[in-house]
Amino acid sequence: MIKINIVELLKRKQKTKYWLKQQMNITSRNLNRIINGETSSISFKYIEELCEYLDCTVNELIILEKEQKK
Repeated sequence: MIKINIVELLKRKQKTKYWLKQQMNITSRNLNRIINGETSSISFKYIEELCEYLDCTVNELIILEKEQKK
């Protein structure tokens, strides 16, 4: 499972989701969908902007979590 690590990176930078949404010119709904993993794709433009505003690498932003077998 792929996780987008926005919340932790915002905490590290001491910024809010509102600040990030303003910087990226994105709606709250779309930002929350990305954060909550409710989207099946994310554009390279958003990945690049997230890394720029959160001052992180792609490896810090996108985390691959292994799913537990049932």
